[in-house]
Amino acid sequence: MMQAGNHGIHAIATHGARHNSEPAPLTRAQMRRLAEFRFQLRKFLHFSSLAADAAGIRAQQYQLLQCVWGMPEELDPTIANVAARMLLKHNSAVELVDRTIEQGLLRRCPDPTDHRRILLRMTPLGEKLLSSLAAWHLRELEETGPELIRALRRVLLTPGQNANAAETAQNGRNRPVPQRIAAGAR
Repeated sequence: MMQAGNHGIHAIATHGARHNSEPAPLTRAQMRRLAEFRFQLRKFLHFSSLAADAAGIRAQQYQLLQCVWGMPEELDPTIANVAARMLLKHNSAVELVDRTIEQGLLRRCPDPTDHRRILLRMTPLGEKLLSSLAAWHLRELEETGPELIRALRRVLLTPGQNANAAETAQNGRNRPVPQRIAAGAR
């Protein structure tokens, strides 16, 4: 029996990414640009995993701390909201929260306005660890972010713009602004 998550992947592979019409086949150059973008993302995620390991937690625990601390104002940091924001099943989020609480980084607190709900709160140790890891992540993004952005731009530009962008990059000049962005800025 296929799980719901796998069914969605199968549907995308078979029928296209949630669109009624079949997408045009990609060129080899487009596939290379997508692969380069994925590589740049994976490099950052690999760094993130190594940084979390060095701090004594798992990468998902760092993501959990970031999720709880950075929850949008309109959402409360409940397990259900954390699960939705981290794209986890509820029971997986509960296990992740439990492990993180055991390490003294999070705590459960009753919601003062609705006593049926439990909110997640950072402990001082969790705040300190998150702050340190976030600072390392920002430093890494300062170094590797420009290449990540270039890779994303190469994916998003139209084929004619990609040729111009490659020529500009080879000449050492600044990259051109995509027409749809430049037109919107006027």
